[in-house]
Amino acid sequence: MSAISVGARTLPVLALVAGAVLTAPTANADNIRLNNSVIANVYTIQHQAGCTNNVTKNPQLQLAAEWHANDVLNNRALDGDLGSDGSTPQSRAAAAGYKGTVSQTVAINPALAINGIEIMNQWYYRPDYMAIMSNCANTQMGVWSLNSLDRSVVVAVYGIPG
Repeated sequence: MSAISVGARTLPVLALVAGAVLTAPTANADNIRLNNSVIANVYTIQHQAGCTNNVTKNPQLQLAAEWHANDVLNNRALDGDLGSDGSTPQSRAAAAGYKGTVSQTVAINPALAINGIEIMNQWYYRPDYMAIMSNCANTQMGVWSLNSLDRSVVVAVYGIPG
């Protein structure tokens, strides 16, 4: 069989496969294990600091974290608390329906993936982030993480119920 006849048969198959790939539904990656591990690590840090409370996941704080994680992932100039629209952790949490006082930590890794050790290494040695994580009054959290081919973002929003 010549290369020309193989190529002639391959082209329609290739087009069919490409069409199937392009029309396939996208997978919604869920980093739930990573997100939950961040909450567990904060619980550990709080208890090492002498806290006796529990840290619980809060859906409003998680939504605020999701909004900011999307913003940071898609706007390369962002690297902290301020959103591209000028929003703050407190204003995003309020927009998500949270009625308490909030603070936030953000981890960015210039790679496809990030893990709990990398996140804690970024936050543990920053005095401002360590103060947030070890604050016993922060009894509620929402965490969201996203990845692109060259950037991973994790946002944790901490809440003091109000």
